[in-house]
Amino acid sequence: MDWIDYPLAGTPFGTALVVCPILAAAAWVLSLLTREVVWVDRAWSICPPVYCLIVVVETGFDSMRLNLMALLVTLWGVRLTYNFARKGGFKKGGEDYRWGHVREKVGPVVFQILNITFIAPGQMLLIWLFTSPIHQAWRFQEAGLNGLDLLAAALFVVFLVGEAVADEQMWTFQRDKKRRLAAGEPVAEPFVTTGLFRYCRHPNFLCELGMWWTFYLFAVAASGEWLHWTALGFIALTAQFIASMRMGESISAAKYPGYRAYQATTPALIPLRWRQRTGP
Repeated sequence: MDWIDYPLAGTPFGTALVVCPILAAAAWVLSLLTREVVWVDRAWSICPPVYCLIVVVETGFDSMRLNLMALLVTLWGVRLTYNFARKGGFKKGGEDYRWGHVREKVGPVVFQILNITFIAPGQMLLIWLFTSPIHQAWRFQEAGLNGLDLLAAALFVVFLVGEAVADEQMWTFQRDKKRRLAAGEPVAEPFVTTGLFRYCRHPNFLCELGMWWTFYLFAVAASGEWLHWTALGFIALTAQFIASMRMGESISAAKYPGYRAYQATTPALIPLRWRQRTGP
């Protein structure tokens, strides 16, 4: 690719940018062959660790900050891949139900336009973008670890554990719900409202965003610059998660009569209990 003048050419994260459109094209072609757009979701938890490893391998693992960033993202990727796999995401028919909702709403032609413009290339670019703070840390790799790095690492781990707990609570609830329905037993609540879901409706979303918000702090710790283009990653990710959250909630509200009451008493993301919750 030396004959193409592309952004970050000659840098390890620039190499990751070259990989990005190749993966996007592969995801698009596979979506046409299998009639599922799940391929982007399957790459979601795998690409960030790979992109980070491209950077740390190029440096010979000499930077403690870069090594720490790559380790944390790898842990994130392993956990998320495991959770996605146990829900059947790597099996045929493992497409997220929200893609089906979008397909039904806009029609097959518009959906394919979205697929070739937003779903395949847009999502792959977003994955590259929210991993980009490691590029800023690479630029200032001579700077030693400091207190902000330690704070970022601690917060990342807290959010990682929080998301694991939330996903486990959701997994346990859904398994018990399916078991009850299969046995003909009554289901008291069709959606989870206990555990972390008592304090906000999407604790897993909150923790996922929290990890990438704090991941940006490593770039700040390395460079001393609070504002940098790599912040676009967690900003764009936040915007997408909010849109996805609203879509999922509209589906749940239409499906479950009691969901609006849950919305009225429980915050969406930030667990600030300013409203009185009724019930246990």
